[in-house]
Amino acid sequence: MSEDSSALLSRLQQLQCHFTWDLKLDVSPKKLITRTEIDIEFHQSPYKGAGCFYSLLAYFRYLQDQREEALKLLNQSEETIRESYGDESEKRLIVTYGDMAWLKYHDGDFAQSQSYCQRVEDILVKYPTGSSGSLLPEVYGEQGWAYFKVSRSSISKAIDCFRKALEVQPHDVEWNTCYAVVLFCGEQVSFMIRIFYLFIRNPISLNNSVFLNLFQNRLDEAIVVFERGLKRGDQLSSFNYQLALCYKQKIIAERRRRFSNREEVRKWRRICISHLEESVKRKRPFVLAWAELALLCAEAGDMSRAEEAFQKCLETLPEVEEEKDCQTIHQRCGDFLHYHKKNEAQAIAHYTKGLLIPLKKYNWRQCAKKLKQIADRRLAKNRGDGEALALLGQVARAEGDRKRAAFFYEKALNCDKDNEEYLSALCELRLELQGSSSD
Repeated sequence: MSEDSSALLSRLQQLQCHFTWDLKLDVSPKKLITRTEIDIEFHQSPYKGAGCFYSLLAYFRYLQDQREEALKLLNQSEETIRESYGDESEKRLIVTYGDMAWLKYHDGDFAQSQSYCQRVEDILVKYPTGSSGSLLPEVYGEQGWAYFKVSRSSISKAIDCFRKALEVQPHDVEWNTCYAVVLFCGEQVSFMIRIFYLFIRNPISLNNSVFLNLFQNRLDEAIVVFERGLKRGDQLSSFNYQLALCYKQKIIAERRRRFSNREEVRKWRRICISHLEESVKRKRPFVLAWAELALLCAEAGDMSRAEEAFQKCLETLPEVEEEKDCQTIHQRCGDFLHYHKKNEAQAIAHYTKGLLIPLKKYNWRQCAKKLKQIADRRLAKNRGDGEALALLGQVARAEGDRKRAAFFYEKALNCDKDNEEYLSALCELRLELQGSSSD
């Protein structure tokens, strides 16, 4: 090794990046690539931390000897970080530039490797940590995320990284979020609950059920957290909605008991409805809150309020962008129409719309289940019900069972020989089956 390359290697070994963190992988890089690609697809561009996923994915691609792809991903990481953080992006680029320096070194491009080393060193001069052994919180954060992703055995290292980031920036929402997640995954739940409380003392945006999901059966702790948030006056619509979900879980739990207490169910339902009412009063209410409100009011016997909430839900539905939310709303609307309005035709229409959204999550399975139940009940009364047979065909097709789907559509067509919809579906299925068999 020449003197110049030896000096460069020494500089590279001082960098903080995926190449120097001694990451112990507990599964193959191929599996980690798949997982990280799912993370990127799930978060998409609005998520500020997406840049760290690109650099981590680049490292996994390098381990698979896919250096050209790794280079593209590191460029994507830099672009994403600059778009997300603007003038604050330099500190976030330390790891990406470090990875780039190592990648260029392994490609034999020593000049570019030195250039990226210099970029990192310039950033560190601009943003000193105050101690030679300390890192910037942005670096601790990315290091913690890397340890968390590569191996369960490294979770303790991830926890330590996020703890160190919080020592510098104790009120940072991102570090608190990551810290809570890794603590939970490391089963240090009591500590995680304390971290969760930090969110109530700081401005946050809760637009989903992430934190409720983290607490699983610890509903009382979650309720305390969200009620504290209401007292602060922050994110009112969100906190009301989250509290409604908590009390809905209490309703479900009480109903599952062998000797359920109807008064308890009514009490939790009243509280649940009150929080949903507060949620929909806000300037930007959750559409899901309207759907939940319609169902609960109907259960309570207040059909006029239930109908009003249902109509509001339908009016706001076109504004919903998230497919999973659309699916949930269609399933809830289907339940409202099926069980409370006794309008089977419209219920089928909503369940079908939910079924056709290709997210095979809980509400997709519920839509499929309800359509099967409706079809089976109708066929028990009339084995020649073509529409019921077609429903089973549609569900089978959505489940990926084309052979079974063709069987049901063929039976449906036998019952209704002039139905163009059934004929078209059957022809498409037969072509697909023929194509798959020829392969």
